[in-house]
Order: sequence, then C-alpha cells, then structure tokens
Amino acid sequence: MSKLDQDERELLEAFEAGKLKRPTNAAEIQARHQKYAEAMFKKDARINIRLSSKDLRALQKKALAEGIPYQTLVASILHKYVEGRLHEDR
Repeated sequence: MSKLDQDERELLEAFEAGKLKRPTNAAEIQARHQKYAEAMFKKDARINIRLSSKDLRALQKKALAEGIPYQTLVASILHKYVEGRLHEDR
C-alpha cells in the first residue's frame, strides 16, 4: 500500500470503522461528477508538437512508471497547467 498522509489515514480509519455515511443525494452527486469527468476527458482536438528526444524519453519513462500512455501524461500535465494547478518551482 502507498504511504498515506494524515487526512487519508483518518478517512481510511473512519471508513473501516463504518463511520462514513452516504449523503441523501448521493445519486445526484454521482451523476453530476460523471458529467464533469466525461467533459474533462473528452478529447476533441489534436495537436502536433516537436520535443527534444531527451524530453520525449523522459516523458515516456515517467509515464511508464505511472502505468499510463505518455500522451495521457502530457495531456494531464497540460490540463493541470491551464487549470492553474501546476506551477513551476523556483
């Protein structure tokens, strides 16, 4: 099992103890999030990009470690960046 942070451990313990309750509108929440996921993962545009061989190999290596195709990794990185959830460390 991967290492869990404090919040994750607390959630897991609450789940295992049966303390978590399903919200009364769970079906509505699930349907809403399903629509979000479908919209987010809809791939309706194609781009071509030129990268250095070194960068491409590094992307492929990271994707392999994550168990996903490298194109999916690139799309995820770009998505996080445009959503403001990916920032450059300085």
